[in-house]
Amino acid sequence: MSTRDAIQLFLLCVEFFFIIYMIGYSSFLFLSVTVGSSELYASRRRNQLKNELGNDYYVPVSILVPAHNEGVTIEATVRSLLALDYKLYEIIVVDDGSTDDTSEVLREAFQMWPIDRPIQRRIPCQREEEVYETRAFKVPITLVRKKNGGKADALNMGINVSNYPYFLCIDADSVLQYDSLEKIVHPVLEDPTVVAVGGAVRPCNGAEIENGRVVRYRMPKKLLPCMQVLEYDRSFLASRILFDKFNGNIIISGAFGLFQKSVVIAAGGYDNTTMGEDMELVVKLHVFCRENGRPYRIRYVTDAVCWTQVPEKLGDLVKQRRRWHIGLFQSMMRYRSILANPKYGAVSFVSYFYFLLYELFSPYIEVFGVLTTLLAFAVDLINVPFMVLFFAIYVVYSAILSLTAFFARVHTVDLKLYPADVLKAVGLCALEVSCLRFVLAWVRMSALIGYRKKKNDWGRIERQRINIK
Repeated sequence: MSTRDAIQLFLLCVEFFFIIYMIGYSSFLFLSVTVGSSELYASRRRNQLKNELGNDYYVPVSILVPAHNEGVTIEATVRSLLALDYKLYEIIVVDDGSTDDTSEVLREAFQMWPIDRPIQRRIPCQREEEVYETRAFKVPITLVRKKNGGKADALNMGINVSNYPYFLCIDADSVLQYDSLEKIVHPVLEDPTVVAVGGAVRPCNGAEIENGRVVRYRMPKKLLPCMQVLEYDRSFLASRILFDKFNGNIIISGAFGLFQKSVVIAAGGYDNTTMGEDMELVVKLHVFCRENGRPYRIRYVTDAVCWTQVPEKLGDLVKQRRRWHIGLFQSMMRYRSILANPKYGAVSFVSYFYFLLYELFSPYIEVFGVLTTLLAFAVDLINVPFMVLFFAIYVVYSAILSLTAFFARVHTVDLKLYPADVLKAVGLCALEVSCLRFVLAWVRMSALIGYRKKKNDWGRIERQRINIK
């Protein structure tokens, strides 16, 4: 066999693999976006008919806000939490060794005073340095300052400080919609076996928020956060709603998640040796409950919304996605015994397999596909018109699904879109799929290089003030 024949055989095998790979991914994405859109409209219909639990029932919730150098956003985040349409909760901010004025901003804005409060360590975490508290507002606000130990360690401290049986974690650069806490506890009221609930996360860049309500919604001015808006809506509308149908969600965003405290403590709390503490905890809960024969549900609520700041600079986005992919790798490898294990049912054969093939391995597969295309072009074994047509179909198909998710999100939460924003979304959806996706694929592919040296590094990302009143 000549070298040319060998290359041709290799490319045929690669072509067959990519056909199967793309058919699988496109079919899954179509199914998940269809199911997700249907669920959004069904949820909106239920809300219009007032087919919800009454507001007389409240699950006591401790809201944990881990913070590291968040002086720019922390006050706005806490004020948004005070505006929640809910009665029984507390706010706990854990300053994880900030070198800026995070603690000073909180103490001055909310008239907080030092207290002498013993903290029982039900799960390991570094010791507290100072504890402040105020009861001058709607609910108690506690500030704990400690040495830097990473986000997971800060969350464990928050769990130890908390007084209530459920805790909700929210990032310090995020804002909860006024009714989000009420909506995210619904599954707990409906089913006592629910141990964790995830909510929807949407970019707030460009939005104006007043008393927990979006009073003016605009697409961000910069292109990069605009493309992330489309990406977030597609992601949260797609797999998470579909996986919720069979208790298959293995990730709850660290920006917005509710957990049953006793189960989390029994499972060992957050792991401070991983960069993906949010996914690691959820997979750990699957394993803990199944290994101990405990009936459980991990739910996702699509109309409980958290508005978060997304990176506006490419360098910051690279840091974020690098950290996410390292966390995914650590969680998937640590719990690799789930794969092809009948004990875990659909979690094993659907959820874990999907995240393994289309999340963890996808950047390597995509970059490999680009390289083989270049090889085929170099040896004149590629049909250029067909490749251009194939890529165009892929871009159009993905763009349509992105726009479907975006407009479904906007319509079902009654946000008003300006014509310029519609044009911006339509114009950028193809760019997000054809350019940003491949840039981030390269970032994720190289993420594991030297990651052990910075496993507890939060990753400094430049913040902007949240447009909140």
